[in-house]
Amino acid sequence: MEADIKIVDTTLRDGEQKAGIALGLKEKVRIAKVLDSIGIYQIEAGIPAMGGEEKKSVQKIAELGLKSRVSAWNRLKLEDIRQSMETGAQIIHISVPSSNIQLYLKLRKDKDWVIDNLKRCVSYCREKGFEVTVGLEDASRADFSFLLQLVSAAFLEGAERVRYADTVGILYRQKIFDEIKAIKSHVDVDLEIHTHNDFGMAVANSIWAAEAGARYVDCTVGGVGERAGNCNFLQFMLAARACLGAFKDVDIGYLEEKEKEIMGIIAYKCPSVSFTLDMLG
Repeated sequence: MEADIKIVDTTLRDGEQKAGIALGLKEKVRIAKVLDSIGIYQIEAGIPAMGGEEKKSVQKIAELGLKSRVSAWNRLKLEDIRQSMETGAQIIHISVPSSNIQLYLKLRKDKDWVIDNLKRCVSYCREKGFEVTVGLEDASRADFSFLLQLVSAAFLEGAERVRYADTVGILYRQKIFDEIKAIKSHVDVDLEIHTHNDFGMAVANSIWAAEAGARYVDCTVGGVGERAGNCNFLQFMLAARACLGAFKDVDIGYLEEKEKEIMGIIAYKCPSVSFTLDMLG
């Protein structure tokens, strides 16, 4: 049976964290239009709380009237969320630290603080009429029982979707399969998978997450992203077609052309950035 998978493209947000990539408003708008032309379900357009041209680019993309849904990334802060709402983005994404390392060493907060603020932020988005998704940052290093608490809290406050993020790229296939399955058995919420390629497992881990029930998969064009990059969009499409029976009607040749177009936009704006051969097609 064909899998129902939707692509969330984060080239303009997480992909831009690749060393040397710094896109301007013009380039981001051009890339967003290309992504829309290939049927991407959701474009993660950027981080409005950064202000300046970053916020303007998210607003401009939101104003284009694309078929793709436009989302904005936020920390667990109402100030960030208000900045995103001002752009007109359709989806407010809230990133929630979930591992002990991030809680106690990075934020110096406890779990009750995180849950309370998660509820407050999701509730605020829903009161303002926005669709909201929640990202479990560093989920692959988190205590699983705490992950379930976060998912349940997000769901009960009205979050439409929860993202499991392998922030530091340490996942392996069986772990993500088991954890996605377990989350789905406890909470009836749509799940999204966000992987990094530090061990060369981003595509494989995303496939296994989808097999376990994650309906949304984060990708970047060419696999660009911080460190070793993110889940490669085209490679995931090919793997999902072969392994899951998804995207049977997609014209792969057309996708390859559009991938090269986007990589060309990035290379022209950021000539110092090096790309691997597989990224350039």
